[in-house]
Amino acid sequence: MRISFIPLFLLLLPLLEIAGFVIVGREIGALATVGLVILSSIAGSLLLRHQGFGVMTRVRTEMDAGRDPSRQLAHGAMIVLAAILLIIPGFITDIFAILLLLPPVRDFAWRLLKNRIVMATSFSSGFSARRRHTVIDLDDSDYSRDDYPNRPDHNSPWRRLKND
Repeated sequence: MRISFIPLFLLLLPLLEIAGFVIVGREIGALATVGLVILSSIAGSLLLRHQGFGVMTRVRTEMDAGRDPSRQLAHGAMIVLAAILLIIPGFITDIFAILLLLPPVRDFAWRLLKNRIVMATSFSSGFSARRRHTVIDLDDSDYSRDDYPNRPDHNSPWRRLKND
């Protein structure tokens, strides 16, 4: 029988956070403790806003180069998780958030998780050769199969696209 420690941890986390508040409040005072909690929440929200755009830029750069962006996606997800942990009031979640912000810790977590994550896409074709297709918008009166039953029209816009 396999027991998951995640529900137990989620039940104990609020108690551990309260104990952390008491210990830190006793050492630095109640006002400074509240100030630290507010500052960490502000830092988490700023980090979440800034890193969200940065992750998408790094993923797009990897895709444009034809490389697998899964590592960048995982690092971005861990940074977003760190930001959310900073927003949650408490010092234990802040410690986990600070650990997740360290690149060696994220690399270690990625090495542990990458065999369990499946990317449902193919990068063999490469993304650097993005094609810009020309769209030709035709009305119902512009085209009809009855107009040209068996002979191609050499003035057709479809023919001109092949020669461009």
